[in-house]
Amino acid sequence: MKPTSLITLYISAFMCMSAHASSSNVEFLNTTKVAPNLPFSQIVKAGNTLYMSGQIGIIPETGKLAAGGFEGEAKQTLENIKRTLEQHNYSMSNIVKCTVMLTNINDFKAFNAIYTQYFSAPYPARSAFAVKALALDSLVEVECIGAI
Repeated sequence: MKPTSLITLYISAFMCMSAHASSSNVEFLNTTKVAPNLPFSQIVKAGNTLYMSGQIGIIPETGKLAAGGFEGEAKQTLENIKRTLEQHNYSMSNIVKCTVMLTNINDFKAFNAIYTQYFSAPYPARSAFAVKALALDSLVEVECIGAI
């Protein structure tokens, strides 16, 4: 995709989200289990769309990344997505799009093996790309969009 096309896409998405934000059917879904000092919502519900903040492989009870290297973090990341959805009475079947960020693109195959334990066909649309670094030195981050 050309950089100008990507910029146009982002501007369109922003305008769409802004239109949703100005309407009265926007809800910011958070539980008390989220650290109150973090500057984001777990899920923003705009109309029939769920926008989830990115998740990494932090164990909620300890606040530390899951053991087991990439596989441990990837599994915990998807568990965190599942848990967040369930806390708000949604499920993995509501997910229609995932964006996967990996610090090592060579982990793509391992991620797919774990991902298919949480999603089944027909799978959500998905993008995956390598990034230089993620929060807390995580090896993987996943953000999702859902529909209800």
